[in-house]
Amino acid sequence: MSTSRKDFLFESGLIATGFISGGFGLSGFPKQSGSSKINRNIKELEADLMIIGGGTGGCAAALSACKMGLKVVMTESTEWIGGQLTSQGVPPDENPWVETFGASGSYQHYRERVRNYYRDHYPLIESEKNNPGLNPGNGWVSRLCHEPHVSKMVLENMLIPYMSNGQLLLLTNHSPVEVETEGDFIRSVVVKDEINGMRKKLSAPWCIDATEMGDLLSLGNVEYVVGAEGRNQTGEPHAPETADPDNVQAFNLCFFMEYHEGENYIGDKPEDYETWKSYVPEMNPPWSGKLLSLKTTHPITLESREIPFDPAGQEGWWSYRQIVDHKLFNSSFYRGPVTCVNWPQHAYLKGKIVDEPEDVIRARVKEAENLNLALLYWLQTEVPRQDGGQGWPGLRLWGEGTSLSNSGMAKHAYIRESRRIKAKFTVLEQHVGTEARMAETGLDEESVRATEFKDSVGIGAYRIDLHPSTKGNNYIDISSLPFQIPLGALIPQRVRNLIPACKNLGTTHITNGCYRLHPVEWNIGESAGALIGYCKNNNLEPHQVYESPGMIAEYQSLLENLGVRLSWPADKVHAL
Repeated sequence: MSTSRKDFLFESGLIATGFISGGFGLSGFPKQSGSSKINRNIKELEADLMIIGGGTGGCAAALSACKMGLKVVMTESTEWIGGQLTSQGVPPDENPWVETFGASGSYQHYRERVRNYYRDHYPLIESEKNNPGLNPGNGWVSRLCHEPHVSKMVLENMLIPYMSNGQLLLLTNHSPVEVETEGDFIRSVVVKDEINGMRKKLSAPWCIDATEMGDLLSLGNVEYVVGAEGRNQTGEPHAPETADPDNVQAFNLCFFMEYHEGENYIGDKPEDYETWKSYVPEMNPPWSGKLLSLKTTHPITLESREIPFDPAGQEGWWSYRQIVDHKLFNSSFYRGPVTCVNWPQHAYLKGKIVDEPEDVIRARVKEAENLNLALLYWLQTEVPRQDGGQGWPGLRLWGEGTSLSNSGMAKHAYIRESRRIKAKFTVLEQHVGTEARMAETGLDEESVRATEFKDSVGIGAYRIDLHPSTKGNNYIDISSLPFQIPLGALIPQRVRNLIPACKNLGTTHITNGCYRLHPVEWNIGESAGALIGYCKNNNLEPHQVYESPGMIAEYQSLLENLGVRLSWPADKVHAL
């Protein structure tokens, strides 16, 4: 089998987008025998590793695999790589120590490259040019609130060297539609070009599932869990009594707004505005009232609380995820501030999109878009102002940062909860939850630590933060401890050559709440790519590594050389 360099470039869109002009080649592997329904009259591509999904974890996996010399083909269903950092539009949720010892070295390098992109290409005011803690949006959810297309540029620039030297082929706008298996192995994945409908068959000895909803787990008949496990299964204090596969955290379709003082952008009332305006979520414990309201349920106490909304003063809900603070740039560069709307007021609570048919997914995402438009209209016309007035007519959708011609909507829904592999080891609340660990160990809050995993492949820290669910559960937001990522959570119980690289690892509905954030997903992907590199270079399978303490130690040494931190400083961390 042979495929010309020109074919590769045209198929991936690299010629059209101008990503690379250098050579590209993929080393071939012997074809595997076995039955399949796959149409053999489609283009076939082979590599050392196929990464299906180009989100945060997928990009990190590609980087580490390429650093180890692998030839990689990575697909992404949208036109943007980066996932929650880019196409989903979510400023990074991070831990308090992310700037120093709280993330892998490559993630910290990515963050610094974001800041440097602003320093090199944007007209920052003098006081910000050399600010080591530059926060372009000055949002308070993160120390690095910034525009999603800047992350896209940074991630592309980090990957381009490997596209130029022939190690990485990137297929954007390609989604998986079929998986060929042979016994306990994934042999090939068919992906569909979302632009022209053409299909390609990708083959490799190893496969990473970095899709946002764990699509390969379903397509490849890999054993997985979706929704909530029961307390009778896991013993977790905050799990429901019995399992409920339909109980999944709600998704948000993020959107972007800018504010121009003194202007009026109010358009026609959305046709389903009155429906959403009167919508009251059915929750247990009860929600605070109407969804379109400044009153929401406090995530921890579950009591009603009210946060103001003031785009002119850049306060309250506006500043929560603000991604452009116009005052940090030369006068008139931006006309006003810009915020990312990822709030409880537009969470889609009427049903899940994980493990649902395509037509159901499309319909629910469309409803989420209509909810966004209703929320925008309500903010323009009816939201109570602190000065006694109503509405901010100077609000408008900001489409520049999404490259969607003023639509202002993120390219992909923000997915908090995916299918999860049935893993060799599953992380439970008893391993990372503060109260659960105190009960397990008898230690007080000052002394207690998360379970120490001898097979650690990284670290993370975030509260166990579950948003309201599609089955009417209100927030579950409880204290957790800075934790490790165990290798066993990346190893499927049965399938031998597939590794998860994002929210599809071996966690539960509960512990997903702290393993789902940006730096943790990056670390999962980075360690997954390095694991495959270690396996290829030593002619091993991931299961063999997991089953050998000596091999685990070698692999951990490799990770540390890549800059992956495997443990937390015992004297510098505390419960979140």
